[in-house]
Amino acid sequence: MSTHPTPTDENKHPALSGAKLLLDSLKVQGVDVIFGYPGGAIMPVYDALVGSGIKHILSRHEQGSAIAAIGYARATGRVGTCLATSGPGATNLVTGIADAYLDSVPLVAITGQVPSDLMGTDAFQEVDIFGITLPIVKHSYIVRDPADIPGLIEEAYYIASEGRPGPVLIDFPKDVANAITTERHRWRPYPKVKPEMGTAKNLAAAEELIRSAKKPLFYIGGGIAQGDGVHELRALVERTQIPVVSTLKGLGALPSDHPNFLGMLGMHGLKAANYAVQEADVLIVAGARFDDRATGKLDTFAPHAKIIHMDIDVAEINKLRKANIGIDGSLKKNLAALNPGKLDIQDWQDLCLGRRDQYEWDYDTPVKNIKSEGVYAPKLLHDLTRHAPENAIITCDVGQHQMWVAQHCYFDDPKDHITSGGLGTMGFGIPAGLGAQLACPDRTVITVTGDGSIMMNIQELATLNRYKIPLKIVLLDNGALGMVRQWQEVFFEENYSEVHLYDNPDFAVLARAFQIDAFTVTKGSEVTAGIEKLLAHKGPILMHVKIDQAENVWPLVPPGRSNADMMER
Repeated sequence: MSTHPTPTDENKHPALSGAKLLLDSLKVQGVDVIFGYPGGAIMPVYDALVGSGIKHILSRHEQGSAIAAIGYARATGRVGTCLATSGPGATNLVTGIADAYLDSVPLVAITGQVPSDLMGTDAFQEVDIFGITLPIVKHSYIVRDPADIPGLIEEAYYIASEGRPGPVLIDFPKDVANAITTERHRWRPYPKVKPEMGTAKNLAAAEELIRSAKKPLFYIGGGIAQGDGVHELRALVERTQIPVVSTLKGLGALPSDHPNFLGMLGMHGLKAANYAVQEADVLIVAGARFDDRATGKLDTFAPHAKIIHMDIDVAEINKLRKANIGIDGSLKKNLAALNPGKLDIQDWQDLCLGRRDQYEWDYDTPVKNIKSEGVYAPKLLHDLTRHAPENAIITCDVGQHQMWVAQHCYFDDPKDHITSGGLGTMGFGIPAGLGAQLACPDRTVITVTGDGSIMMNIQELATLNRYKIPLKIVLLDNGALGMVRQWQEVFFEENYSEVHLYDNPDFAVLARAFQIDAFTVTKGSEVTAGIEKLLAHKGPILMHVKIDQAENVWPLVPPGRSNADMMER
């Protein structure tokens, strides 16, 4: 532990258990919802939870708890909180913790632990969760003294949210939770640093480089939203009229229908976006990290471009691509300060926006080729977000449907699109959706999932029913692990191995067994009525949509190839 508490006068404080101090300290940090699952080592906390004033949501699997806390955090920008017992309870949180780490999500995970004197003895339900999670947390604690708890919790929530956000683990031995104390240790002051903007010298150099460019391009990522820089980005785009491409997590930082927006780049990026990157002469990277799914073969990515890289995490600058100008610090402040003036880039704008119009998606022609007048998933998703309320949130699982959502849904704000980016966690959609819905009860929240992904955390339908969480679920069912099947078709000579889900249950019947309303759509002619029924329903509901197994996601950049080498239908 990085701090050194010191005791204060014990007579000034009431006697409280460690568990009660924990909950009181969480309330001080503004925690109003915890997602969790009880068990032996964490039982003292659950005992104190009754009457605490904190709402607890009982997930049906600890992974669901962690992902629901991520959905809550992603929808609000606040720190999400999850709670589990020791041993398997703690290890079941690990996927969610890793997801939060790779997507820079503020999360505090609290795990019960066996009593201190049994730690290291292979006691019942003991695992070293502190050690297991070291590579996937910003910071971690083992609570040794209940008097440390108020200061420890304050520091943990600050660390989770400051700078580049991420998960923090707190391991809480049972004896410390039960211990009664009248002491409160004064927590040694730790630096609460507000990120500053880059140096005037670097900002001036960036402005000069942008002014000299003939083909400048913004490449934006999830750091825009996490750095509260959406307004500043939009103002800068309006000032400069520079075209914009986005990563998966950057979608919504510029509205999907903004005249300067070319779409998502990368492996399943849109053609106008990928071509623009390959021709740009100055690439202004804001809150993105040159992820392999965005860049394709890195040494062919933006081959003619000088790089301006802006990120709150200085470790990202020059990590994968050498920057001509690196600007660390607050994206909000840096984007606001950057003002290169009026640019002479009309020919470049015309080329980029002309391509966007040229390659605009045709939602009608493919429909004619779908077997038996079936459902064309891109058109369904396009129509879904046109029918949904303006401030609707979409949470998404991982697979073909995830890429179709990124390509075809409309987003007006990055918090409207919640998906697993860096880790690619199947089973993410429903628990993230229920977390987002609890965080934003007055908004419509829609989960788009697949028949492979939904089975990973389908038990959370019970959570939806218990708390009457009005999540709208769109299940695209092609009877296969679609993305793996597509890759086996394209890159493994149609050698299909363990991808067919021919024995799927009837998902509408299964949902109704969980007391969730459900219906099935099998024809394109049924889609509009299905969307209207889905959105009009007051409680949780599942729309089970049968789609053609042979339908693939296009474009597709083959692994190890340049983003310019896009395969098409």
